[in-house]
Amino acid sequence: MTSAELPITGHIDELRRRGIRTLIVLTIITIICLSFGLKSFTVVLSLPPAISFPNFTSDSRSTDSSVALRFYYPYPNPFENIAVQLTLLLKNTLLPPEVKFIQTAPGQAFFAQIHISLLLSIICSIPIIAREVFAFIYPALSTKTTTTIYKITLPILLLFIMGIVFSYLLVIPFTLSFLYKYGESLGAETFVTVSDFMTFVLQFMLGFGLAFQLPVIMYGLSLTGLVDSTFWSKNLRYAIVILAIFGALITPDGSGITMWFVSIPMIVLYLLGIVIIRRAERHRIVVSMR
Repeated sequence: MTSAELPITGHIDELRRRGIRTLIVLTIITIICLSFGLKSFTVVLSLPPAISFPNFTSDSRSTDSSVALRFYYPYPNPFENIAVQLTLLLKNTLLPPEVKFIQTAPGQAFFAQIHISLLLSIICSIPIIAREVFAFIYPALSTKTTTTIYKITLPILLLFIMGIVFSYLLVIPFTLSFLYKYGESLGAETFVTVSDFMTFVLQFMLGFGLAFQLPVIMYGLSLTGLVDSTFWSKNLRYAIVILAIFGALITPDGSGITMWFVSIPMIVLYLLGIVIIRRAERHRIVVSMR
C-alpha cells in the first residue's frame, strides 16, 4: 500500500511522526542557542605575489600578500550564549547611540533570550520543516506541481533572506532613528527595554521576510490558471489599499508612518510580480507556437 492509499489514521500517524521530528530539531537548536556561545579565530593565509591585494591602509606602494579568514566555533556559556550575542549585535548596529538599553524586570532579559532562541531555531529549521511538509504531501502531487515547487523553492528562500537583509540594513535603522528623534527634540532621556527592542526588530525582519514572498505568491496563483497578469493589473488600486493595511498590521508602532516602510516596498514587489507573470505568459505563448 502506497502513502497515497493510506487510511486517514495512517496519514494522521505519519503527520504526528513528522511533527515530532520537527519539534525535536527545534528543541535541540533552541537549547544550543541558550547554552552555547560563538568564539572566533583567525587564519592568515599567505598568497603568491601574483594575486596579492593592494594595501590601502598604508601610504606605501607595497602590496598585502596575505588574507585573513575568520572562523567561528561553539563553546558552552549560558550567560554569553548565541541569543545574547545576537542581541548585542543588533543593539550595537541598530540602536542610535543616545538610546539607553535597560531591563525593567528581573526575568525580562532571560525571556527575551528564549524568544530569540526560538526564532533562530525556526529560521535554522526551515529546510527541515519544508522537507517534512513536502514529503508528507508529495504522494498527492502531480509531476507538474512537483516540478513547479522545485522551481520556486530557491526564489522563496532568496526573497526571504533579501527581506531580512533589506529591513536590517535600511528600514530598521532609519525607522528607529526617525522615531527617537521626537524624544530627542523634547530633550527627554530615551530608554528601550530588551523585550521591546527585540520584539520591534524581529517583527520587522519577519514581516519583511514574509512580505518579500509576494511575487512568488502571485506567480503561484497565476500558474493555477484562475488569474493572469490582466487580473493583477486591474486590481492594482485595491492591492495598494490591502498592502497599506497589511503594513499597518505588522508594524509594531501606531504612528502611521512606519507602515509605509513596509507598504511601499510591497507595492514595488507587486509591480515586479506583474512583470514576471507577463514574461512567463509571453514565454508560454512562444513555446506553444513552436
